[in-house]
Amino acid sequence: MAAISASQVKELRERTGLGMMECKKALTETDGDIEVAIENLRKNSGLKAAKKADRIAAEGVVVTRVAEDGSYGVMVEINSETDFVARDDNFIAFADKIAGAFFAAKSEDVAAVMAGDLEATREQLVQKIGENIGVRRAVVVNAVDGGLVGEYVHGGRIGVLTVLNGGTSAAAKDVAMHVAAINPAVAHPADMPQEQLDQEKAIILGQPDMAGKPEQIAEKMVQGRLKKYLAENSLTEQAFVKDPNQTVAEFVKAAGGEVVSFTRFEVGEGIEKEEVDFAKEVMEQAGRR
Repeated sequence: MAAISASQVKELRERTGLGMMECKKALTETDGDIEVAIENLRKNSGLKAAKKADRIAAEGVVVTRVAEDGSYGVMVEINSETDFVARDDNFIAFADKIAGAFFAAKSEDVAAVMAGDLEATREQLVQKIGENIGVRRAVVVNAVDGGLVGEYVHGGRIGVLTVLNGGTSAAAKDVAMHVAAINPAVAHPADMPQEQLDQEKAIILGQPDMAGKPEQIAEKMVQGRLKKYLAENSLTEQAFVKDPNQTVAEFVKAAGGEVVSFTRFEVGEGIEKEEVDFAKEVMEQAGRR
């Protein structure tokens, strides 16, 4: 039996859209004959997964795992096509298994962690559920010396990992909850990209009440509004969602720590969802009969 090369597997994956393990198995069964492998795949349920690979998977869940000592945490987004499947017990069990694998590997490399058994499990779930399912992204967050990582997931759709220098796990979780609810742009005012500040300054200068103002007065007004903008969009300066009488920084300081950073995932963010006209789809299906 001829050895199956990586290039053969790659070509079959590109032509069918199927997973690596399934393509390798199909090629092994045909002694490396790609055309025969494709014909065989067309005869079984394997091609079902390939057809669904083109569908946009913009629903799903975000799952987090944090070490008992708070030294590190991972967060993973696993996608499905519909919210219905995202609530399915089989999908949830798969997501938990995936999160556990990334946690054990302490890795953000989706391809590396999914290689082998996990990819085969994903393909089997696609067959069983009948939707495209994928692991979109993962992040590993490490605590600073003397600090800890906190976690919070809201409704399975928004996940947050926070890093505090000092403080408590309860405070880190509360800050993560705040980030999930308010969605600040940055952790500290100094973290705001200059490009974003320049854009905001241009917006301020274009406001009606800035017209005709002397340069010095206009600049003073701009700086004042930029300061307000930074306060509204920086985690440490925002009014704490559980007690608006104090800022997040003040809340964390009272718990014996300070905010270092945060990472926030929201299911489907940045994915262009396909707008489906279900009435039209039904009519088209009816017309084919």
